[in-house]
Amino acid sequence: MAERGFTLIELLVVLALLGLFITLMPTAMQNALPGVTLKVAARELVDTFRAARSQAVSGNRESFVLIDVDRQLYRIDKDGPNQVLPGKLTVDLRTAASEQLDETRGRIRFYPDGTSTGGRVTLGSGDDAYNINVDWFDGRVEVVYTEEVE
Repeated sequence: MAERGFTLIELLVVLALLGLFITLMPTAMQNALPGVTLKVAARELVDTFRAARSQAVSGNRESFVLIDVDRQLYRIDKDGPNQVLPGKLTVDLRTAASEQLDETRGRIRFYPDGTSTGGRVTLGSGDDAYNINVDWFDGRVEVVYTEEVE
């Protein structure tokens, strides 16, 4: 009666495959990480815009989100805590001239009736980008994925 089991060659093949998998996994994760970081940053900024709009409507007062492109910071109103964008992202801000504080800082303002000054923030990483659009008419915030063209 023959005993059932694995041969030494079968075990070595499995170990070789596991070794290859473990070696390649960090590279695959590193390549996927920038896209995840970009998506999370875009979602957090969208949530911040929506929170500022909600704050303006529910508090019956103006509210704004300040964006500092050079320092890669954003915050709600002047007293809100600074939120930091990941360092390897590119940031571009388009807003109303009245809300542009200087060359690197600007605001998107929300009013108690739900409208806003409108604007766009583009977050990019490599060939990928997200445009975060704030509609001036109704203050609606949407995020749109694009592939940057150089």
